[in-house]
Amino acid sequence: MKKRSSADIDQAVVNVWKRELGQLSTRNFAHRFAASEDLVSRLEIHKKLEKHDGCVNTLSFNAGGDILVSGSDDLRVILWDWETGRDKLSFRSGHANNVFQANFMPFSDDRTIITCAADGEIRQAQILEGGEVKTILLGKHEESQVHKLAIEPGSAHIFYSCGEDGVVQHFDLRTRSATELFTCLCVDDLKGYRSYVPLNAIAIDPRNPNLFAVGGMDKFAQLYDIRKYKWDGSSDFGQPACYFCPQHLIGNEDTGITGLSFSDQSELLVSYGDEFIYLFTQSMGLRNPPFPSSSFMVSMGSDTSKVEPGSIASSSSMDLDGKNAPRVYMGHRNCETVKGVSFFGPRCEYVTSGSDCGRIFIWKKRGGELIRVMEADKDVVNCT
Repeated sequence: MKKRSSADIDQAVVNVWKRELGQLSTRNFAHRFAASEDLVSRLEIHKKLEKHDGCVNTLSFNAGGDILVSGSDDLRVILWDWETGRDKLSFRSGHANNVFQANFMPFSDDRTIITCAADGEIRQAQILEGGEVKTILLGKHEESQVHKLAIEPGSAHIFYSCGEDGVVQHFDLRTRSATELFTCLCVDDLKGYRSYVPLNAIAIDPRNPNLFAVGGMDKFAQLYDIRKYKWDGSSDFGQPACYFCPQHLIGNEDTGITGLSFSDQSELLVSYGDEFIYLFTQSMGLRNPPFPSSSFMVSMGSDTSKVEPGSIASSSSMDLDGKNAPRVYMGHRNCETVKGVSFFGPRCEYVTSGSDCGRIFIWKKRGGELIRVMEADKDVVNCT
C-alpha cells in the first residue's frame, strides 16, 4: 500500500478545520473526502458475500446504495444487504446460461431488474409483494452471447443491449418491445473472415444520453447518436458519429475491447484485452471512417509519416507528436476474461479495473499514476 504523504495529511486536517469553522459545507467536505487519495489508501474488504455456486460476473448497486445485486454462472440473481453481508432475496434468473449482467431499473422502487446472459436473452425480473419474482423474456440475440446492457440515464424504461452477433437493440419496458437498431461493422476487416464486430461492451454518455459507445473484438470504439435513427426504418443508422482508437493499435488484429465507461465529464474509458486502458476526450474522436491503407505508415521511432487523404491519420484529432494522445493506465493483466472498467469517486477522480491476478487496480485519472493494488480474489477479478 502506498504511504500517506504529509501533504495529504495536512490537507485532510485543513478540510476538517474549515468544516468546523463553517468555511466548507458538509456536502463539499464529503466530496473532498470521498475523492481523497487518503480514502483510496484505506479501502479494504468489508464483507465477503458468499452464496453463489459459480463465477460472479456482475455487481451493481441500487440508487440508494444500500442494496447490491449480483449475477452468476449458477443462473441465479441475488440481492444483498452488503452492510450485514446477508442476502435479502435470491431467485432463478430464467436464463439457460451464465448471467453476465443484472441491473436495477431507476425509479422502480428496486422492484425491476434487467438481465442478460450467455444464452443471448434479455430478461426482466419483477419483484412482487411477498418476495415472489416473475421473469419475462424481452428479447434475444440469436445464437449470440450478450455481455452488457446500458440503461438510459434518468429513464425508468429505456435501455440498450449489445451482443456477439454485432447487433445493438433498443428496449422500452412500457411496451416490452425490442428494436434492432443496427449491426456494428468492422472498420477494416484485414483478415477478411467477418464483416461485423462481436460486441462486448456498451455505455451511454451521462451528460448527453443521445450518445452511446460500443466496443468488442475490434480496436475501434464506435460512438453513435440515437437522434440519427428514424424509427420507421428509413435511415441508415449503421454509420458511427466518430471512432476512438490509440494510434499504435490501428491495424492491430490481435486485440479487442472488453470494457467501456463514460465519466461524468463525457470522457470515454476503453479497456483492451492483452493491452492497456485508455482515456479519450470527445475531441479525440475520428470523424471519418479510419481505413488504414498501404500508404499509411506510422513509425513509432521516426519523425516522418506518409498519409493518404481519407486515411485515419488525416484527421486533425490524431497528432503524431502525441500531444492529443489518450491517457494510458498500465499494470493490470486483462487476457483471460471479458473485464469491465470503471470510474471511482464523486467526480470520477479515479479509474479502477480487475485483473487476471485476482487484484483490483486503482489509478489517478489525471496523470495515470497507479496508486493502489488490492488483493480481492484468489482467481480472476472481472468487475469493480
